[in-house]
Amino acid sequence: MLAQQAFPLGAGLGEGPVWVERDQSLWLVDIEGCRVHRLHPATGTQDTWSMPVAPGFLAPCSTGGFAVGLKGALQRFDPVRGTLRLLAPVEADQPANRINDGCVSPEGALWFGTMHEPESLPSGGLYRLDPQGHCVSLDRGYTVSNGPAFSPDGRTFYHTDSVTRTVYAFDREEPHVLTRKRELLRIEAAAGYPDGTTVDAEGCLWIGLWSGWAVRRYSPEGELLATVNLPCALVTKVAFGGADLRTAYVTTARRGLSAGELAAQPLAGDVFSFNAPVPGMAQRYAVLACD
Repeated sequence: MLAQQAFPLGAGLGEGPVWVERDQSLWLVDIEGCRVHRLHPATGTQDTWSMPVAPGFLAPCSTGGFAVGLKGALQRFDPVRGTLRLLAPVEADQPANRINDGCVSPEGALWFGTMHEPESLPSGGLYRLDPQGHCVSLDRGYTVSNGPAFSPDGRTFYHTDSVTRTVYAFDREEPHVLTRKRELLRIEAAAGYPDGTTVDAEGCLWIGLWSGWAVRRYSPEGELLATVNLPCALVTKVAFGGADLRTAYVTTARRGLSAGELAAQPLAGDVFSFNAPVPGMAQRYAVLACD
């Protein structure tokens, strides 16, 4: 199966796609370009907002707008006014770190990870924003924290350290407690690095492969089920959209590619799509204490 170009975005580091039902649009960030994008498939229109620093992820909020993980802080983003408001500082004592990927739990809480920007030290961690607006540490020791995602029933949590090519699974018998951390799968070196993870309605994991030219689908037990190829190497994350949640949108990047590599993969940084064999899960909305 091969994904097709959906939007000619040319992002430096396209990441964190989410399908927002209330405006039938795909939202994503360009980390390197310090931008938030909205793509509307029905009309083909694109809207862009500049961020003051690199955004790692965004999540729609139940009362409108978005939570955005910017370097050093979680912020509330109002796209109508184009404004940001501080939600919580993050790792002020770790200037070499930044927020990377994030997601929303079944209860509406923000879960997110941080990474070491030089990608050489395991200084990143996993956090949850609690109802009082404080960031609670859940796990540590990640160089590039990535791909947080929940199973459909919310009882299993998935988290990735991209540098070690490892995807972990945790039990979550209580909403805010993780137990039994174990290695679910490890991507072989020739296939690239696991980036973002998205879970479909059957509980299977769709993982973007950085330097791998593909997205893979794995069972909850870590068995490889399917591969979707892309015409560029730096594949980041999948989001399920459309009325039936069966259109899979894929973000990609062009950061660090040489002139020769860009000539060979001119669509790098664009958004791609393919028809998924099963639907995804509807995007959850974050419930924030300030609301």
